[in-house]
Amino acid sequence: MNRKVYQEVKEEALKYFKEANIVLTPDEEEQIEVADFGLNDIYRIGLESVVYVNTDRCCAKEMVLLPHQTCPEHLHPSVGENYEGKEETFRCRKGEVYLYVEGDATEDIKAKILPDQPGFTVFHEICLKEGEQYTLYPNTRHWFQAGEKGAVISEFSTHCYDEYDIFTDGRIKRMPEIEE
Repeated sequence: MNRKVYQEVKEEALKYFKEANIVLTPDEEEQIEVADFGLNDIYRIGLESVVYVNTDRCCAKEMVLLPHQTCPEHLHPSVGENYEGKEETFRCRKGEVYLYVEGDATEDIKAKILPDQPGFTVFHEICLKEGEQYTLYPNTRHWFQAGEKGAVISEFSTHCYDEYDIFTDGRIKRMPEIEE
């Protein structure tokens, strides 16, 4: 992703945080991650986030999804001998988010399916409106997409090892690469 697009999306994410009354320090604003997952299609496949804390035992972050933006299917695996994978709770702060997990597929899902995007295999829909939350357990395949007005989501979890996430689409690169 080029730096101009990165900066535009970061500014858009800041607007969403402000609309949701999420107050960030100047340092946190500077540290907002804009992830395009290496696909250079940030407005369809992407995620904007800021991590408040990530200790050995817990993690807290805020995430923004632009309208219909999708975080692709992935799971949080075991890492080493003592970490069984990330357990995370998503709480919708603003907008609406469609979360898809393992289980019986929902007919007529609300998310806009991306027909040219491989790697979607789970379709049990959990619709989170403002103030609603859902907990995912380690090694659970999941993906999520914002509704038509975008979404702000708080995540509370065990320690986060984003670099070890396993994506169903093998083309995905978890860590952003910004080009000048």
